[in-house]
Amino acid sequence: MGRGVCCIAAALALTYTPAAAAGHRLVSVGYRTPSALHGLRVVQRIPALRVAEVRVAGARGVQRLRLRPGIRFVQRVRPRRHTGGPTPLAGAVTVPEWQWTAAHEDLVPPWVQQAASKVTIAVVDTGADLTAPSLAAKSPTAWNVVSGSAVVKDQVGHGTFVASLAGGTISSPNGLLGFGGDANLMIVQANRGSTGFTDVDEANGIVWAVDHGANVVNLSLGGPETSDVERYAIDYATSKGVLLVAAAGNAAQDGNPTIYPGALIGRTGLVVGAADTSGKRAPFSTTGRYVDVLAPGVNVLGALAGGIAQSFFVPTTVPGWTGAYGYGTGTSYAAPEVAGAAALVMAANPSLSAADVAEAIEATASGNGRWTTDLAFGNVNVAAAVQRALGGPAPALVQPLPAAKTKLSKPVKAAKVAPAGKKRLRRVRAG
Repeated sequence: MGRGVCCIAAALALTYTPAAAAGHRLVSVGYRTPSALHGLRVVQRIPALRVAEVRVAGARGVQRLRLRPGIRFVQRVRPRRHTGGPTPLAGAVTVPEWQWTAAHEDLVPPWVQQAASKVTIAVVDTGADLTAPSLAAKSPTAWNVVSGSAVVKDQVGHGTFVASLAGGTISSPNGLLGFGGDANLMIVQANRGSTGFTDVDEANGIVWAVDHGANVVNLSLGGPETSDVERYAIDYATSKGVLLVAAAGNAAQDGNPTIYPGALIGRTGLVVGAADTSGKRAPFSTTGRYVDVLAPGVNVLGALAGGIAQSFFVPTTVPGWTGAYGYGTGTSYAAPEVAGAAALVMAANPSLSAADVAEAIEATASGNGRWTTDLAFGNVNVAAAVQRALGGPAPALVQPLPAAKTKLSKPVKAAKVAPAGKKRLRRVRAG
């Protein structure tokens, strides 16, 4: 989105067209019991949420489905797209992995990096190239929620790049350093062979990650509309104590629409905007009261997937490093840095809840506890957040009072849902 970054709304229209040509529609369905789905053309189901994706024959099929006994709601699927830009913005980068020092990751004690081995970061995305050196060293858990297999081949490159930032290895001196230290890495592929997702794919990925031990789930994807399915998945994760980290979106220069799932994350998670090398908010980075912190997101260095055209990144060579690397721009790449930071905060103090971890990261960012529309709580400071988790001082959080949280839409007919507000006990109205 914005200058040099793709527009989500336009891309969504091009990347996912659910069976329209055949006169069929894909809808999400909430059901009370599995028997309510009998005889339907079920594409995928998420039993934990009592939700399924169903193929129906046009508008009449939707109407019949809404009248079927045991059906709680019927909604059209919402498209999702990754929140990375097509090419890095202009500007020289003198230090290849500048994001590492900019976020003060280099000041985190080695024992905390090592203790992160008890934390698992899940990346719900386009899969990953598991042979990339930064990822191979972690031997990630892998699952494809669309195919129902462990094959997570990344044909886009986005998921590989994101995963390398969140949980790439730090044990090798000859490659990219991931933000999560020795945290375990989980790759959950949710796209359908291109850059497109749906809210059901996303929800399925979140639930699978939560059910298989993820402590942190990174969501570098988004869209301008939400759904009950998406909200149910987020509520499911938070009810299990899992911290969700979402990209804010790249739409600040395209009307600055509310971006989901970021706007639904709430008090127990983190929504991340992109900062440039000077620490300023990148002009494309979406703003809103649901955005929490900024992290490096312009000309960020990450690992590249092998064997595909690199349309989203600019490849580069780093002397002495093994593997393929390149530069990318977008909030997609800021979010996994914070997901990795969250893993380190958890490692430093395992007794912290997801909300405690989020607050530690917010309170120690460059805004010194004060939230503004432009910078949110400021640029993330990983070392300070870790110190906060260990009992160090940090300022109280100061943010405008949030809007009231919108309830789930009524069954059968869905509408756009307003963004959920943040609720921090220590926040007060800014003067």
